[in-house]
Amino acid sequence: MSTLHHLFVEPFTFEFMQRGLLSAVLLSLSGGLLGSILVLRRLALMGDALAHSLLPGVALAYLLFGANLVALFLGGLFAGLLTTAGSALLSRLTRVKEDAAFGSLFVVFFATGIALVSAMKTRIDFMHFLFGNILAVSPADLWLASAACVVTLGTFAVFHRSILLETFDPVFHRATGGRGAVTHVALLCLTVVNLVAALQAMGVVLALGLFLLPAVTAYLWCDRIGQLLATAVGVALAGSVLGILLSYHVNLASGASIVLTLGAMFFLSAIASPHYGIVARLRAERREARSVLHTAD
Repeated sequence: MSTLHHLFVEPFTFEFMQRGLLSAVLLSLSGGLLGSILVLRRLALMGDALAHSLLPGVALAYLLFGANLVALFLGGLFAGLLTTAGSALLSRLTRVKEDAAFGSLFVVFFATGIALVSAMKTRIDFMHFLFGNILAVSPADLWLASAACVVTLGTFAVFHRSILLETFDPVFHRATGGRGAVTHVALLCLTVVNLVAALQAMGVVLALGLFLLPAVTAYLWCDRIGQLLATAVGVALAGSVLGILLSYHVNLASGASIVLTLGAMFFLSAIASPHYGIVARLRAERREARSVLHTAD
């Protein structure tokens, strides 16, 4: 009993652990929902491009204003929205497809961010925004994560029909008067807001892991959208809590610990999922092969 208390209860008697846990819960709620839509719409790589494109905005804000949370948030938000708007404009006015436009802007923006980082005299504090430190979140960070979570949950609650139609049948959505382009851009903007909110906790490099890994894990277990969204949120919550505990007990980087925990859950699911896992697929292929041989005989 004392061992369980030491492993699971004692760490959260510290205030910094409580703030880290609350931040992880808030980001998991919004990240699980957004990640599921990104996976279903095959926008995972665009999400990755958005995450990395935040770097020049954050770096420029850091150079001009120092470690000012508001400035860093606005810088990252501006860079992310500029990537979204720029890719949409390029795909609309040229023959370049949206994914190629995203990739091109991502490379340019990320290179710009690296150049700005290399110009800094000190990078110690800024490293947190590259790789995160969820155990160092401040009350201001929590307010930012709370706002992103509320906006995301509210958007899904009010516009769930448009989101689902645009995800599964965009042609029908537009044919029935839906504004598919608006929904698409709004989801990308919502992704930017959540990625910026996750900067301090997860960092630019790891933030998307909290969104996509729970979604792809849930995708291996669920066939219905409601189950998928709920499972993705649950996986994100479980992985975040276990990752924070791993970080505390083993003295690892908190963001990396969370992503590694979620990654382990994904790989286990990829192997053991009863319908879509590797073992199940191999068994199905073996049964099919035996059936073919039996029919031939």
